[in-house]
Amino acid sequence: MKKVRVEASTKKDRTSEIFGNPMSKKVIRKAQKSKQKNQKKYGDDSKVNYQCIIRDNPCIGEPLGVKNVVVTRKEGKGSFDEERGVIVGNIRMGFGHYRISMAIASAAHALGYTPYWMDLNSYPETTCTKLISAQNELYSLGSRISQKSKLFNKFVWEPVNYEGFRQLSYNAADQKNAELMAPVYHSVPKDIPVIATHVWPAQAAVHAGMKHVVNAIPDNWPMALHYAQGSLHTVQTHYAYQGYRIGNGMMKDKVVQAMPPQDLMYTGHYIDHELAANIEKDCEARLSRLKNGEAMRFLLTVGGAGAQMEIFGEVLHYLIPYVIAGKAVVYVNVGDYRNIWEIIKANLPGMKGITTEHMDNWEDTVAFAKEALEGKVSGIHGFYHENIFEAVYCTNLLMRSADVLVTKPSELAFYPIPKLFIRRVGGHEQWGAVHSAELGDGTLECRDIEHTIQMLDLFLRDPGMLESMCHNIVNNKKLGIYDGAYKVVEAAFALKKGEIEV
Repeated sequence: MKKVRVEASTKKDRTSEIFGNPMSKKVIRKAQKSKQKNQKKYGDDSKVNYQCIIRDNPCIGEPLGVKNVVVTRKEGKGSFDEERGVIVGNIRMGFGHYRISMAIASAAHALGYTPYWMDLNSYPETTCTKLISAQNELYSLGSRISQKSKLFNKFVWEPVNYEGFRQLSYNAADQKNAELMAPVYHSVPKDIPVIATHVWPAQAAVHAGMKHVVNAIPDNWPMALHYAQGSLHTVQTHYAYQGYRIGNGMMKDKVVQAMPPQDLMYTGHYIDHELAANIEKDCEARLSRLKNGEAMRFLLTVGGAGAQMEIFGEVLHYLIPYVIAGKAVVYVNVGDYRNIWEIIKANLPGMKGITTEHMDNWEDTVAFAKEALEGKVSGIHGFYHENIFEAVYCTNLLMRSADVLVTKPSELAFYPIPKLFIRRVGGHEQWGAVHSAELGDGTLECRDIEHTIQMLDLFLRDPGMLESMCHNIVNNKKLGIYDGAYKVVEAAFALKKGEIEV
């Protein structure tokens, strides 16, 4: 690999200038005030010598080799594999960042590395987690309100997610606040690579002096929110590459100084090894079921903010007659939102007698997913898990035996399974659906219930819909489009080896 240089420094101010673009005094003052406000509200633990406790992850420890990192004021236990270890930095904000982290961990494990899971929103005694948790609560609330109020969605939520987060001024404030998050890395060996699937763990890692930081950017709408100057940025699409490279629209209509080429890398989609390695086999099984006239299997997965319950209710209402007739099977993963499952059941009495519940029983879920790969399935199957890892990974397990994934165009827009996209949550998500439709592995975004039902009808009545998507997925794999997770991990260790200099 050709040697290139990525700037990394713990001392350089990341707020006043972003990739050569100076911020105004007003923006800098606002960022400083934001940090001071949060420091006063959540505390200053910059002098605390946090320790790390290393534990096996009880859910994805065995299949993905994941070890949890617990940050604590207590005495540390366990040690890092400083030669083959890699930190997977993330936050619980919805399900998306966890899912991408699982893809990275899976690829790392497949390549012979040890993934260490650091959720910066899971250390309640730290300033870092207190700050992130408050932001997460606001974001989740906004997501839910946006699905209930068209006015709020149009005038508040869409503009914030689409243009507000796009501006360099927003990144300036985030960078200043990320300084408060850096202490969680205190006892992490600085030479271990960090792959962050949300920008805050990446920014915090750079501020903490971690030497080899990769910022794995999600979505397909370039936003300055995702910049972590001092890290290597990876993107899943060429569209995103161009947008981040030139900072497109990140200072309104002003042409900004371009991002250095060595700081940005196109990788392809971040996909779990278990899914990527079985693409041909799983698509062949889908086509075989279609040819043999078997029931089409739909996987409905609720987003991490618990939004879009109404849409899923309507989808189920439409599919119930097809389920009874043996023409459709439905998996419903409500994640860790048991209340959503109960509301759906209460509103759809037609589910009674054709529904099997898999409630908070991980062994049962794993067994069902395995048996469904080659066995017959019928009816509606509901899945709920209180544990966040189980709640998220359940969808990944069910994906292989499903024919069509029904989802908003979030991180799942990039996964190698035929997809039906329902209405987005935030304007930035629409570009995931556009990208998928152009690759031929997903539909257009269906922005209302009527168009969602129309697309369901097409899948059920037109074999060409599923056939073409399966063929496209196999062809996309040949092009390396689903190899992104492997390439991100390889880039992280290239940084460490000096093939990419820091």
